[in-house]
Amino acid sequence: MKKIKINFTGFISHTSLGILTILLMISSAAIAQTEGTQDTPDNVSKAKKSPVKNTFESNWIIENQTVMVPSKGTLEFDIQHRFGIVNNGFNDFYGMFAPANIRLGLEYVPVKNLQLGTGLCKDRNQLDFNGKYAIAKQTTGAMPVSITYYANMVIDLRDKSNFVKYGDRISYFNQLMIARKVTDKFSVQAAISVSHFNNVQGYIDSEGVVRNTVKNDQFTLSFMGRYKLSEKMAILADYDQPLTQNVTNNPHPNLSLALEITTSSHCFQVLAGNSQFILPQNNALYNQNDYKKGQFLIGFNMTKLWSF
Repeated sequence: MKKIKINFTGFISHTSLGILTILLMISSAAIAQTEGTQDTPDNVSKAKKSPVKNTFESNWIIENQTVMVPSKGTLEFDIQHRFGIVNNGFNDFYGMFAPANIRLGLEYVPVKNLQLGTGLCKDRNQLDFNGKYAIAKQTTGAMPVSITYYANMVIDLRDKSNFVKYGDRISYFNQLMIARKVTDKFSVQAAISVSHFNNVQGYIDSEGVVRNTVKNDQFTLSFMGRYKLSEKMAILADYDQPLTQNVTNNPHPNLSLALEITTSSHCFQVLAGNSQFILPQNNALYNQNDYKKGQFLIGFNMTKLWSF
């Protein structure tokens, strides 16, 4: 099978910019509608407007980022681990002894609402650089939702023999998240994302024309929720639905559940889901585990925070 080499001419494709612009317009319209239904200026001035805190307790909700950006001066260390699928039973102790995927990450908040980070993933020895910016925060009496933008660039560090040119190593991910803390115990989030791969697989048809088997841009819609069982414990749910239709090897949706335990500076999530790749663009394109067939795996996310 012959590879197609396509150069990426910008960090975000025109299509992804259009999707993100539409989402921002929808969010702005919702905000304007909410403001238009407020009481008179005198009553508004009397109402207490304050940011809604702790929509989520972590940067992560299983496989996805949350709208949360830690306070300025926060350093975060991440460990994400995924075992193999459980289907082999006791042969590999339900995936515990199967080949695992691991990511180590480090993020810092240099200025208010902006987080920058990097990480290294075992799968294909991939290095990522990422950034997250809180565009708007849910505020009582004013702002109904929180809106955050997340993006990364991933470089495949395997030997150069795996690539024709350096650009083939690179992929990108862009995501716009909208979340709301509905009650003190219940929070929800929806997100749309686009993943771009500089290099995808192709084939030569009977007429000698090179055609893609998968598209360079992959769109995904995600839904997440968190319900607090106590001050330190919560149940998490995450669902990712691929939207892009490819010629072959369409990815399966990802369904994950987790139990979250938190302290003032730690968060631990033990999870069961059907995606193993950790990096979001790889989950969006390569996930072939089908949860309908019971192809789940066990994993965990662990974060540690320091304030400076």
